[in-house]
Amino acid sequence: MPTCTPSTSPAQPAPATSPTPPTDPATPQLAIATHLLTLLRDTTTEPRPDTQLEALTLAVAADLPVLLWGEPGIGKTAALTQLAESLDLPLTTVIASVHEPSDFSGLPVVGDDPAEQGVPMAPPDWAVRLVRAGRGLLFLDELSTAPPAVQAALLRLVLERRIGTLRLPPGVRIVAAANPRSSAADGWELSPPLANRFVHLQWTHDHEVVVRGLGGTWPRATLPRLDPEKLPEAVEFARRAVCELLTARPALVHRLPSGETRRGGAWPSPRSWEMTLRLIAFATAAGSAREVLSLLARGTVGDGPGLELLAGIDRMDLPDPELLLADPTTADLPERGDLRQAALDGVVAAVRNRPDRSRWDAAWALLVRAMETGAPDLVVVPATTLASLRQEDWDVPESVERLAGAVRLSQRADREGTRTKAAAKATAGAAR
Repeated sequence: MPTCTPSTSPAQPAPATSPTPPTDPATPQLAIATHLLTLLRDTTTEPRPDTQLEALTLAVAADLPVLLWGEPGIGKTAALTQLAESLDLPLTTVIASVHEPSDFSGLPVVGDDPAEQGVPMAPPDWAVRLVRAGRGLLFLDELSTAPPAVQAALLRLVLERRIGTLRLPPGVRIVAAANPRSSAADGWELSPPLANRFVHLQWTHDHEVVVRGLGGTWPRATLPRLDPEKLPEAVEFARRAVCELLTARPALVHRLPSGETRRGGAWPSPRSWEMTLRLIAFATAAGSAREVLSLLARGTVGDGPGLELLAGIDRMDLPDPELLLADPTTADLPERGDLRQAALDGVVAAVRNRPDRSRWDAAWALLVRAMETGAPDLVVVPATTLASLRQEDWDVPESVERLAGAVRLSQRADREGTRTKAAAKATAGAAR
């Protein structure tokens, strides 16, 4: 149970000395108030696993525009401020809703001879500062309250990094924040062209993080470590994952949602699939958890296509059925139940495609190993299917007897469950 008490992180201790409080009775009250504010701002940070913060940091490292969606006061701005400090990037905040389209497309400046020299588009001062610094974090806040004309002007900034005639340097990263239309002041839905240029991350609060932060210790964003030796492998893996899915599901290459609200979020297009491929490569090279990859994939191409992609990646990690059949007694089966079930189904399918007595016996031995090392109910369906593949001259192996008990027990449980549901339904019907 977290407690709201100040604490110091061993990795980054609090400053050894604090400002000395004013003790002179003649000290003005405003000076005392300033000292109190200084003490309140005196906080520290600690390394702490945070799925959404890791997803944000990974997308920033991949140089992709990120859009944080969350209710007002959820901590989006604070997260961006802390991220900029952790990555040592100067933060530039621009409130999109209070700017005119010309602030992003450039202000026309008439020279001595417009007919010969044209009219250049001068960038705003914040863009000039970013170019001079050569690096930074550009934070576009309140994006969902920007009118359509401003959103249209932002397209070039987000995609091409251009403001007027000025181009932002590669060291500048772009992150935006928005409130859902239901909680935004005079909110607008994001236009589909602008929405499709972002990685959309749903930002929520963690109760324990908030309580510990109010006690003086906030989580620290750290850039995921990319393993140099894994870079070629990560690129190959990402390309294979995306291309295999789109080959099997060509309708997912481009699917513009029908509803206005969904068009303002993540949806699949060639552009967003390219972003997804990049994020998979970065997550793979960093060894990120599946939960982080799920946030990034669903935030780029949408929930449905993103989940299909994750399922395809899971299947890529499944062991080769032929290798399992070659040495079933020492086979290394997946730990996760759904992946283990898929691996066993793949083995039975391999035997069906090329039936052979020795392969059939090996499959039974593998099912026995699966029962001994995992949940017995996972072998019921594969065992039933495998039994149906038996040919007349094939003797039943002794290993089948070891599986028979688990199969009968599972079937009995299914029958009892069906009987219980039928009885409950009859009782409910009689009560009406």
